[in-house]
Amino acid sequence: MGTYCYMKCRSGCAACCIAPHISTPIPNMPDGKPAGIPCKNLDEHLNCRIWNTLDYPPLCRAFLPNEEHCGEERHQALKILTQLELETAPGS
Repeated sequence: MGTYCYMKCRSGCAACCIAPHISTPIPNMPDGKPAGIPCKNLDEHLNCRIWNTLDYPPLCRAFLPNEEHCGEERHQALKILTQLELETAPGS
């Protein structure tokens, strides 16, 4: 098991709002979100429009950014989270 070093979420990263598949309904995406598709709650700067509101889903609240999953920059985070998605997808 890896060591977790929790960090502050990077503004404009959105890797966790793009890479994973979300099977449950979330605001503006009643059928969930396919892997690799940006969440519809992202603005043009890749920041969440509903963060810190009552609409922010519990699933999203539960994800805590850490160096193991987020790397040192956005492209590294996308690569890591996409690989994790592929490794944990049903049938993989």
